[in-house]
Amino acid sequence: MERRTFLRGAVIGTSAAAFGGTLMHGAAYAAPAQKGPGPYGALGTADANGIQLPSGFTSRVIARSGQRVGSTSYTWHNAPDGGACFADGTGWIYVSNSEISTGGGAGAVKFNSSGSITGAYRILSNTRNNCAGGATPWNTWLSCEEVSLGYVYETDPWGGKAAVRRDAMGRFKHEAAAADPVRKVIYMTEDESDGCFYRFIPAIWGDLSAGTLQVLTAGTATSGSFTWTTVPDRDGSPTVTRDQVSGAKIFNGGEGCHYANDTVWFTTKGDNRVWQLNLLNSTYELAYDDSLVSGGGAPLTGVDNVTGSSSGDLFVAEDGGNMEICIITPDDIVAPFLRITGQSSSEITGPAFSPDGKRLYFSSQRGTTGSSSGGITYEVTGPFRA
Repeated sequence: MERRTFLRGAVIGTSAAAFGGTLMHGAAYAAPAQKGPGPYGALGTADANGIQLPSGFTSRVIARSGQRVGSTSYTWHNAPDGGACFADGTGWIYVSNSEISTGGGAGAVKFNSSGSITGAYRILSNTRNNCAGGATPWNTWLSCEEVSLGYVYETDPWGGKAAVRRDAMGRFKHEAAAADPVRKVIYMTEDESDGCFYRFIPAIWGDLSAGTLQVLTAGTATSGSFTWTTVPDRDGSPTVTRDQVSGAKIFNGGEGCHYANDTVWFTTKGDNRVWQLNLLNSTYELAYDDSLVSGGGAPLTGVDNVTGSSSGDLFVAEDGGNMEICIITPDDIVAPFLRITGQSSSEITGPAFSPDGKRLYFSSQRGTTGSSSGGITYEVTGPFRA
């Protein structure tokens, strides 16, 4: 589905009366933003799990940090973060990173076709601050270390194969990754206030042991054309990767990343923006910018992890804000989809849809306690748009 720049449409569920300023390509937007529910309707009162959802949707708790998952022997990890789902016969697997400084790693929960939990286990250990990551077309999970000179680890969601450190993908403060099967590359964000946006070109698609690391180069404007330039020293020492290429475009705190239909989106937390790369014509633009919403009523604040649905909707999780996952639709509506109440010291992480698109998984990284040991992982089921 072709997506347009979301700033040109209506923002729903905001207390602001209008956008202000001039948008991309010089298109002035003077009409007031619509107020009211998004495509799924208004959020209801909080359910027993403290989650406000649209009508027809329900939530359940899948796992809690420090407690066994269902009837399994696996204890769910602290600070659950980035995640993804993988088809497993008629069931599926949800993988989740652990963003703690000692141990880190990632775990997985296995479901049968009815959504019952049938297993849980560790797929990565002894790493550091595993924040976000990304799934590959060959059904592995890339777990990214959000530390200076961090690594990317390729893991097996089934837990049968040992994780492999992928040095060729570069050493920097990794955040998220998104695979592009058309151009056969992996896009990566960097969580630094002066970070960059990268792509890794494997020498052989499906094998991440060797390849070329490149950085996006462009001007300082919020829209324009871009190119890719090879990073000379992917090890980042003595000069960090983001400082090696003249003209590398700076992004303020790269976070989530999602690819679909010749487009890649990624978020930057430092300026609360969602960026959009149009890969067919090598142009970039803003898909969302809360600074263009007047009156302090931006519907989406604290942008972080992002995923997409089969309908072409983006689901963007908030780090703080008012603890919402917001939807950005192909017809330019931005609105809250859900809100977690009573957990203001946490952040929402790891949004991912089951393979059939009927269940959304995500975590509250620090839960009600505000501590990494208080993480809670949820599932939301309901009439998601096909």
